[in-house]
Amino acid sequence: MASKENSAPVKLGGFGVAIQLGESGLVAGGRVGTPHFMAPEVVKREPYGKPVDVWGCGVILFILLSGCLPFYGTKERLFEAIIKGKYKMNPRQWGQISESAKDLVRRMLMLDPAERITVYEALNHPWLKGAVLAAVSSHKFNSFYGDPPEELPDFSEDPTSSGAVSQVLDSLEEIHALTDCSEKDLDFLHSVFQDHHLHTLLDLYDKINTKSSPQIRNPASDAVQRAKEVLEEISCYPENADAKELRRILTQPHFMALLQTHDVVAHEVYSDEALRVTPPPTSPYLNGDSPESTNGDMDIENVTRVRLVQFQKNTDEPMGITLKMNDLNHCIVARIMHGGMIHRQGTLHVGDEIREINGISVANQTVEQLQKMLREMRGSITFKIVPSYRTQQSSCEISRPPIKDKFSIKIYVRAQFEYDPVKDDLIPCKEAGIRFRVGDIIQIINKDDHNWWQGKLENTKNGTAGLIPSPELQEWRVACIAMEKTKQEQQASCTWFGKKKKQYKDKYLAKHNAVFDQLDLVTYEEVVKLPAFKRKTLVLLGAHGVGRRHIKNTLITKHPDRFAYPIPHTTRPPKKDEENGKNYFFVSHDQMMQDISNNDYLEYGSHEDAMYGTRLETIRKIHEQGLVAILDVEPQALKVLRTAEFAPYVVFIAAPTITPGMNEDESLQRLQKESEILQKTYAHYFDQTIINNEIDETIRLLEEAIDLVCTTAQWVPVSWVY
Repeated sequence: MASKENSAPVKLGGFGVAIQLGESGLVAGGRVGTPHFMAPEVVKREPYGKPVDVWGCGVILFILLSGCLPFYGTKERLFEAIIKGKYKMNPRQWGQISESAKDLVRRMLMLDPAERITVYEALNHPWLKGAVLAAVSSHKFNSFYGDPPEELPDFSEDPTSSGAVSQVLDSLEEIHALTDCSEKDLDFLHSVFQDHHLHTLLDLYDKINTKSSPQIRNPASDAVQRAKEVLEEISCYPENADAKELRRILTQPHFMALLQTHDVVAHEVYSDEALRVTPPPTSPYLNGDSPESTNGDMDIENVTRVRLVQFQKNTDEPMGITLKMNDLNHCIVARIMHGGMIHRQGTLHVGDEIREINGISVANQTVEQLQKMLREMRGSITFKIVPSYRTQQSSCEISRPPIKDKFSIKIYVRAQFEYDPVKDDLIPCKEAGIRFRVGDIIQIINKDDHNWWQGKLENTKNGTAGLIPSPELQEWRVACIAMEKTKQEQQASCTWFGKKKKQYKDKYLAKHNAVFDQLDLVTYEEVVKLPAFKRKTLVLLGAHGVGRRHIKNTLITKHPDRFAYPIPHTTRPPKKDEENGKNYFFVSHDQMMQDISNNDYLEYGSHEDAMYGTRLETIRKIHEQGLVAILDVEPQALKVLRTAEFAPYVVFIAAPTITPGMNEDESLQRLQKESEILQKTYAHYFDQTIINNEIDETIRLLEEAIDLVCTTAQWVPVSWVY
């Protein structure tokens, strides 16, 4: 309005999109405005003019007369209803509306804009010119709708008013849900809201909510005893009808149970001896409606919920929980082991505070003492706890885009280090830990704890989970150990690895070699189990001189239809009778350097002023022929090879075992030492380890391993699949 006067002219706001059109002016099509008030031509993105305003006014008039929207539904369903122009005037709302008013609504909501009533025709409609204008012109109108006083109260800061407005606005968003129900449902809702008993209950609630009560004192916990005393008193009046009725009431089982429950609650919750976090409520208002408090749940929040938990423990099975002390020195359930006794029973939850164990207070006791007490207990065990009411722990089951169907996938990892909880001083409970070795498959059950995950070894009969160090904790541990090593030991280790392959003094990897020159913090590798498939590459690792070349040549000679070796590239000139592509591919130095810069080589090196290298493309060509490429490379090359493209099967050929009484061969000792260092450093990449005590037996075991891996299910890195 232009001013506060009742007769003030109306000011129109168009939010920057309103324009003034001529009588027959049109606007280019487009959906502009609130969806419920859009005209059909707007929804269909057709050119539109003034009739769309009449349609919007018709929707508003429909709402004012009936309290319902003419069109409702989700966005597309709403647009479909508007385009059809179908709406329903339910008799319950429209039964008291005059035919003249209905006629105006129908003409304003005509589907065809050309047939729709105009603004001037609407102003001259009998319903508007008649009853409405007569009501506005009445002398009584100003007594109700007169100009407002000069000063009006400001409700903008009233939280109750703003909250009510918010609820009204929120309810408008749900109008379509209310109007979408059937006539039968509407009748049912009307009958419910008009029910006399419901109104009585609501009145009772209002009275309770506002009624004050005297200061609350701790209730007595002797109701059962007082009932017995009353029964003794009325026994002196056996013929009195009232005494008989009272005796019948007091001796009813349900009433006796009610009195007993009252005594238990009064003693366990409100008595001075009760265990509580905060004092009992003392508000004189039953629902906390005093000026000092606006919390209607004060009674509930101020009372500690003490619970008794009891179960039987007749075996040596651990309970499957670990404890900790919080900042207030309260004993808290730190974790619950998946599959353990407590987890199966569901009696405790993470965060529960333990006050007593079999009547023994846990105060002034250490976690170690309490854990020992739990291990040694047998028979009936009772905990007095303060529940945490936390949500249940999350399980490590995730959804990934699978190969065929959409289903929940459990998380499995391959251990890349050895772990013994007995030797770990950091673990909260040594008995709860899991011992594993390099290569073991572990199912991850829970990762809520940042330092200690819960997991269980795959293919073990024991379904109880145990504690394993998280990757972050293990990396921190390894880094601390590495920092404690002396600089001389690190230099000695680097010097030793610098002696590999003397004939290839300057040997480098094509990609990311620096990663292996630094501390490699390996913990777990996420894996997935796949059905049997053929590995594309056979990688033979081992100390120099352990016999890998002989094994490679033997396999290719025996099985030329299965195995092949990628022919290396070199920059040296071909010798007499040497053919390009038979033993070597001969390339220029510039060409090889260009290919190296393009990361086309798996590995390369120099020897006697010439360069040699294995090109990745030669490996791919072997795969295209359906053969398995055999590689005897440096272990650092696995950084490039361990992908789905090359799908390697990594076999470590260990040095022969040195038994007492053997000749002290210096080369054999060197071989043994280098083999041990390789195994210690790269064992987490090995799929199979074979000790080369006898070459023919080693080849036989290798052939069996290759056949087995191609015919059985396999655990592979998850990066090969997803």
